[in-house]
Amino acid sequence: MISRAINKFHSLWLSFTYPFAEFGKDVSIKRSCEIRRSFARYVSIGEKVTIEDNVWINIVDVPRDDANPILVLEDGCVIGRRSIISAKNHIRIGRHVLFGPSVFVTDHNHAFEDVTTPIKFQGTTPGGTVRIEDGGWVGFGAAIVANLGPLVIGQNSVIGANALVTGSVAPFTIVVGNPGRPGRHYDLARQEWLMGGRTLATDLADRLS
Repeated sequence: MISRAINKFHSLWLSFTYPFAEFGKDVSIKRSCEIRRSFARYVSIGEKVTIEDNVWINIVDVPRDDANPILVLEDGCVIGRRSIISAKNHIRIGRHVLFGPSVFVTDHNHAFEDVTTPIKFQGTTPGGTVRIEDGGWVGFGAAIVANLGPLVIGQNSVIGANALVTGSVAPFTIVVGNPGRPGRHYDLARQEWLMGGRTLATDLADRLS
C-alpha cells in the first residue's frame, strides 16, 4: 500500500508540474520512469494509463508544428517495464493496448549513410509514423520501427516476443519472428483462427465489400 500511495503521489505531482498536452484521471507512472519536463507538452496521456518501472519516453526534437502532441497514449494502455518509446513525428498507442517488458517503439532511426562521420553525429532519419490500434498486445522484447511512411498495427493484433516489425499489420493478426511475419490471423467470415496472414489491401477490400 505504501508503494501504491507513493506512485499515486508521484503521478499527481507530474500532472500538476509537467505541462502535458493532456493528462487523464487515474494515471499511474512509476517514479523510475524518464520523461523530460521540457518535452511533456508534446505528450498526451489518457485516462487509466499505466507506465511501469524504468520506462523511457523520449521526444527527439522540438517539432516545427507544436499544435498537436507527438506521442499519444490513449485510455487504459499499459506500458511494460523497461520499455522505450522514442517519437519524432507521431506515435499513437491505442486504447487498452498492453506492452510487455522491454518493448521498443520508434518512428525514426539513426542515420548512418555518411561513412566518414561517426553515426552518433549523423542525427536521425526522417522516419514515419506509428499507430497501434485498440486492444493489441506487444510481447516481451518486441521492436516496432517505422523507417518510412505510416506503420499501422491493426486492432487486437499480437506482436510476439522478440519480433521485429517494420511494416503494417492487419487487424486480428499474430506476428512472430525476426523479421516479423504473420503466424496466424482471425478470419471474421469463418470466425476462426487460420494459419498465415492477410495483407492490409485484402483486409480493406473485405471491409468495403
